[in-house]
Amino acid sequence: MKTTNLTKTLNQANEHFLAGKYSEALRDYSLALKDYPESKEAYNGAILSDMAMGGESAGEALFDYYTILRSEDVESADIIISEILETMDGTLDQLSGLFDDTVKQRLAYEDGIMYTEFKELVKDDSDFNRIFENIMFSTRVIITEKEDFVDFLDNLIDHGYKEMALSYLESALGVYPNDRQLRNLLRRLAKGKRIEN
Repeated sequence: MKTTNLTKTLNQANEHFLAGKYSEALRDYSLALKDYPESKEAYNGAILSDMAMGGESAGEALFDYYTILRSEDVESADIIISEILETMDGTLDQLSGLFDDTVKQRLAYEDGIMYTEFKELVKDDSDFNRIFENIMFSTRVIITEKEDFVDFLDNLIDHGYKEMALSYLESALGVYPNDRQLRNLLRRLAKGKRIEN
C-alpha cells in the first residue's frame, strides 16, 4: 500500500530544494521514490539534491533548467534531464571531464562515426550539409573532446542548422552554465537571430 501522496511530496521536495534545504529535498524525493519508483521527477530530483548537497553548483543550475523545461513540457523535460544526468561522470569542472579514456574506449565499440572521421569526410567532399545529412540519417557522430564539440556546434551554425545547435547548447549550458566557449556560441546564435529579424 502506498503511504505517500506523490504530488504533495514532490511539491514539498521542490520547495525544500529551492530554499537550499537539499538534505530535506533528498529525503522527500526518496520517500516519493519508495512508493513510486517509476517517478522520473523524484529520481531526477534525488540526483540533483545529492549533487547540490555535495557543493556542486551544477546541481542548482540543472534544477533551475529542469523547472523551466517542466513548465513547457513535462515529458520532454524528464527525458532531457535524465539524458544529461546519465552522461555525467561526476566531474563537473569542465566539459572535457565527460570525455575520459574509458568513455572513448566504450564509444569506439558503439555504432557510430567518430567526429575526426566525420571531419575527414567533409574535408574530402567539401560539402558539410550533404555529408551531415547522410550521416544523420544512417548513423550518429561520436564526439569525445570538448574542442570537437565546440567545432561541431560552430559548423552547425555556419551551415544553417541553428535550431539543432541551440538544442545542443541548451543541454550543455544546463550542465556548464559558466563555460566561456559555450556562452560565446550562444551569443553568436542570438546575434544571428537578431540580424535575421
